[in-house]
Amino acid sequence: ATARLVSHLASTSEERRSLRALFSSNSSLLAAKLAERSAETGEHYITRTPAEYRSMLGKAAGGGAVTALTTAAKFGLGALGLAAFWGGFWAGVMYSASFVLIQFLHWTLATKQPAMTAPAMAAKLKDLNRSDAVEDFVDEVTHLVRSQVAAVVGNVGMVTPCVLLISYAIYLASGHNMISRNEADHVFHSLSLLSPGTLFFAAFTGVLLFASSLIAGWTENWFVLHRLDSAVRYNPRITAVLGIARADRWARFMREHISGFASNISLGFMLGMLPPVLAFVGLGLEARHVTLSTGQLAAAAASYGLDALRMPVLWWCVAAIPLIGVLNLTVSFYFAFQLALRANSVSGVDRKRIRGAIWARLRRRPGSFIVPSGQG
Repeated sequence: ATARLVSHLASTSEERRSLRALFSSNSSLLAAKLAERSAETGEHYITRTPAEYRSMLGKAAGGGAVTALTTAAKFGLGALGLAAFWGGFWAGVMYSASFVLIQFLHWTLATKQPAMTAPAMAAKLKDLNRSDAVEDFVDEVTHLVRSQVAAVVGNVGMVTPCVLLISYAIYLASGHNMISRNEADHVFHSLSLLSPGTLFFAAFTGVLLFASSLIAGWTENWFVLHRLDSAVRYNPRITAVLGIARADRWARFMREHISGFASNISLGFMLGMLPPVLAFVGLGLEARHVTLSTGQLAAAAASYGLDALRMPVLWWCVAAIPLIGVLNLTVSFYFAFQLALRANSVSGVDRKRIRGAIWARLRRRPGSFIVPSGQG
């Protein structure tokens, strides 16, 4: 016992002077806070009843409609012929405004969910000793997958007809399609499953989605740590300008939405700014977001009209869309889930047992991963 105590004191003394130990300790604490905040938010994105499932479809359809307007604005911005930096900057502003609008309308964008839902799932792995714990966890996996399917279907199912309608309206008003056929050819090439970068860029976009969740968690923790909601609520200068009641409303509003603002604005600027910045330093990385990509593909198809249905390249692009969505979701979820496992100090999980339970559910009730059953 004495030897163990001396050994522990020696290792503790070394850790106090170790930069690696300091970084590891602080990153673990930060991960715990980020995961805690994200887990609270992520619960709202998991549907468990048919009523919640239908609500998710409706919210996702609304997000798809807003993304259709974003697609039109993106091509309009491209028509201005701005320099690469300013084109990326204003694209970031436009994306951020679009994502914040979706947040204000209480709609949803499918790819924003995994980074929030992963910590909620990881928290449920902390206690698997109960006899029914694994089955409960599989239930949550089923609910999560089903929620993601609903969100993607709602986004993609709405953005396509909306972009086609916008393109048709532009054609009636001006005699021109939303984009030229040369631009459409570029879209086809960039989204084709045969293009070598399509799937890699989709995975890279998943990393950006995860990074936006980190920024959101850090910002919310900074906001809470410095008690900025109390500062808004009780600061004499602010209350003198806004009044006590309005200052209280602003404080509650910022406390509820600061995480969403940080996530949406950071993601918008990463999608807009990173490609031109990375291209400047020789890294030709681009973003492939499933909903935005679907909107661009619909605009490209509209420029060719019904003739597009006879073009093989269109169907190669259509085949790529589900894979882009899967990579957006799984890469973002994977990194967030690993962070949450570390934050919750989850180790020694019997992964084989969990995988077996999930496969058993998939064989027994495959439809439960797509649509809910029961009443609600």
